[in-house]
Amino acid sequence: MPPAPAITRLRSPVEIRRRLTAVLRQRCPRCLEGRVFSSFLTMRDACPVCGHVFEREPGYFVGAMYVSYAMAIPLYVALVVLLRPLLPWFSDIAVLAAGLPLVCLCAPLLFRYSRVVWMHFDWLFDPDA
Repeated sequence: MPPAPAITRLRSPVEIRRRLTAVLRQRCPRCLEGRVFSSFLTMRDACPVCGHVFEREPGYFVGAMYVSYAMAIPLYVALVVLLRPLLPWFSDIAVLAAGLPLVCLCAPLLFRYSRVVWMHFDWLFDPDA
């Protein structure tokens, strides 16, 4: 029997809330309990609770780069919009340049969350792989 479409896996607000909480807490996409990262930048190979293998194949996390980009651009825009009134004596180019180091400081968090978001997104569409 083919897997249920992704939309039917998130039927109730409770299921959606559980999934979003698991993403925010960086938990396994299958059991929603096991920690994905063993240290700040080191991912586990598999879930310590259910054994779900996180990197399914070589190049699996290439899609996480797109997620990271989709997270970084709005963050950068928000920082520039916030910096503009705080630094009125700076030129527009200087404000744009001032936002870059701030986004770079967020890169480790973007790395972690982009991988977790990618795994949960992938699990919704292909839970058995």
